[in-house]
Amino acid sequence: MQTPLLNKIAYVLKEVPQAFKQTSNPTLIMTLLVKNEEDILEESLCFHKAMGIDSFIITDNNSTDSTIEIIRKYQEKGWIKEVIFEKATNYNQKVWVDRMIKLAKKKYHADWVINADADELWYSPSGDLKTELRTTKANVLKCSMKCMYPEAGKPFWEWNQSIHPIVNPLKYRVYDLSRYSLYLPQRGKILHRTTSYIQISTGNHKVLMFPQNEKKSNICIYHYSIRDKKSFLEKMINGGKQLEQNHHKHIGMHWRYFYELYKNGQLEKEYDRITGANSYEQLRHDGFIRTDNTIAEFFKQKFNK
Repeated sequence: MQTPLLNKIAYVLKEVPQAFKQTSNPTLIMTLLVKNEEDILEESLCFHKAMGIDSFIITDNNSTDSTIEIIRKYQEKGWIKEVIFEKATNYNQKVWVDRMIKLAKKKYHADWVINADADELWYSPSGDLKTELRTTKANVLKCSMKCMYPEAGKPFWEWNQSIHPIVNPLKYRVYDLSRYSLYLPQRGKILHRTTSYIQISTGNHKVLMFPQNEKKSNICIYHYSIRDKKSFLEKMINGGKQLEQNHHKHIGMHWRYFYELYKNGQLEKEYDRITGANSYEQLRHDGFIRTDNTIAEFFKQKFNK
């Protein structure tokens, strides 16, 4: 009896001759899984459209703010090709993203997909995410990620301080940082072809293709995971509640950690330890907070912001 994985491999075998074919004008679709992203979604859509994304497929998971209105606006503009309103509350991200990838491939004939979160800005130094896609013989491109330091009183696209990860865990005590602070080394993410696609991983950090050829990309993902205390607390509380219903205990470990702190009345106190606010000057002096005007300059030049 064949396993589900073997069945998937058998299904894509016919695509092997096309697995690494170069395309001069590839169709690039971004999938987004969103929930209450009103403070960042519109800018994210505009940024990625300017960066070369052809269209978007979005899954909304029970948003209660104005996220739906923003989605409708850009659906009417033709940017968003499909919206899935997912009502489940168990945060089955892997399944929901897989569904969008298959839609991008089969219905909208995407050559490549980026599976992103709304708080990520995928930046290419060329100003066009398709630059590498036109020439690469790989079918998976690995992208680095930078966390941005939240700056109160400024819109996120004006923030110009990026975080350099702290590799030595002993230094977390020195700077009084949380176990899951912004200074934790980032895993990065991938973008991939739709041909020979088999399965995305939880978190969009890895993908299984057959055959598979990975290369490092010069695309950098600027991550705005924390915009302010209020939205962070809401995200961790809501996410923690959902993950309690998901029997895969190994996923969303940071959300589970913060949700336990919330249940014990300690989450709000933890916030400054996540951002390193109490040790800001020392962290900056030691090179763990660095000036980076890349995104701020892009928004200024493209959108006069």
